[in-house]
Amino acid sequence: MTEAPDAVAILDPPTPEPVRTPIAETFPRTGPALFAAIRASGARKVVLQVPAGLTRNAHVLAGEIREATGAQVALLARACFGACDLPSDPESVGADLAVVLGHAPIPNVRLTRPTFFVEMRETGGDAERLADLVVGANLPDPLGLVASVQHLDLVPNLIAALAQRGRTVRIAAGGPRLQYPGQALGCNYTTATPLDAEVGGFLFLGTGRFHPIGLAFSVEHPVFALDPLQGLLEGPIDRDALVRRRQLAVATARDARRWGVLVSTFPGQHRSAMALALQRRALDRGREAEILTVDRIDPRDLEGRDLDAYVSTACPRIATDDGPLYPKPVLTPPEFLMALGELPLAPYRFDTYR
Repeated sequence: MTEAPDAVAILDPPTPEPVRTPIAETFPRTGPALFAAIRASGARKVVLQVPAGLTRNAHVLAGEIREATGAQVALLARACFGACDLPSDPESVGADLAVVLGHAPIPNVRLTRPTFFVEMRETGGDAERLADLVVGANLPDPLGLVASVQHLDLVPNLIAALAQRGRTVRIAAGGPRLQYPGQALGCNYTTATPLDAEVGGFLFLGTGRFHPIGLAFSVEHPVFALDPLQGLLEGPIDRDALVRRRQLAVATARDARRWGVLVSTFPGQHRSAMALALQRRALDRGREAEILTVDRIDPRDLEGRDLDAYVSTACPRIATDDGPLYPKPVLTPPEFLMALGELPLAPYRFDTYR
């Protein structure tokens, strides 16, 4: 079975070009440079957003900003999922400026207010020791390299250290959704996919399993994870097991007659045109389909609905990572078209958010 051309058109719409309005500035970490920029902006109220891993001392940073700049600070308490999930207008009433920790800007996401992105660049990691780990584990050569934004500063030194040991490492620029070459984004690994045909495997540089799993969904060669802070090398990720689990979800939803099409209002996750196109595909196939609009998609919001399955046009990781938490099957758009018989189950297609 081949991909239907009209199905491919739904999944590969023209990629929005980079947007730079209003102001977006980046800072490697918190400190005097950030505080000076806030003062120079003239902001009287700052909305501060931090991801889950940095909440412990977020109140300390809020106090430092207030003390150093004289600005009022509104510290958001809810979980933050990435640069696609910016402070909303209701959360930012009266704010002149947003400060977002732990993320790089997404160039083609339009901002609603000036935003300072504090990428929390990590200075740790011994490139020589890490290179010895890679060589000692006999990883494939050449390797494609992808890193979280926090560890991008280590990439040149690691590449040089591996080159000294006779290893070839390649990185690539991604699409308009990615700020830096070699950068990983949970919904977009286009810094890796162009390399898939010319490398023997991929090395993710960073912490945790979130990005290695997303990378494994996106490429066909083996993915290894290198934690530069703990000096640990893990992998390869069992891609076949990941894909089989998603193929099972597709099979489970194949006979679904009543579909909910989920649309997120987060500025970096909003794909209403795709949602409408998927709704039309379902109706053309004799299924029922209704569009459900939410901000943050939560399993509790889908309880008690007389629907058989859902397709999420928001972050693809909602379906691939959190699917078991939901009361009914939740598919990505490519998986939904697989369930309708318009895309083959293999090769598996990751929902790359453009």
